[in-house]
Amino acid sequence: ICQYNLPIMRELLYLKDKELKEYILNIFYAYRNSFDDIKKISKKYSLGVPHCKALLIISISKDINVSELLQKLGVTKQSLNKVINDLIKLKVLEFKKNIKDSRVKNIYLNSKGDKIIDEIFQTQKNRFQKAFLACKSEEVVSFDIVIKKIINE
Repeated sequence: ICQYNLPIMRELLYLKDKELKEYILNIFYAYRNSFDDIKKISKKYSLGVPHCKALLIISISKDINVSELLQKLGVTKQSLNKVINDLIKLKVLEFKKNIKDSRVKNIYLNSKGDKIIDEIFQTQKNRFQKAFLACKSEEVVSFDIVIKKIINE
């Protein structure tokens, strides 16, 4: 893709501060709007954004444990403990011993947790699908590449 757009890529390599700030601001707006979409659902279950983030990561990650969840969320143990305790009270989590290390417990969503994350996902899915469908496939691929580079993946 890049070799065909070499003149454009050269321009992008020399983005001005103003343009970079606009990209950063747009990423913020995308984040804000995608999480604003789920407010009705999160209110219904008395969840905050941290709870929704934890549910999403647990639903996607296979055999995730508390340490891994802590790392992916980038929060303090105290913050994660509050979120996990709230999710336990809501009865959406299951814990099972890790097969390789019985001292470690993996976290899973039960059927109620799956139902809640599905409601959240369906709401956010609409925004993302609409945006992706309005783009060319190359733009979607490029977006994915750039986002992964921004998050150092």
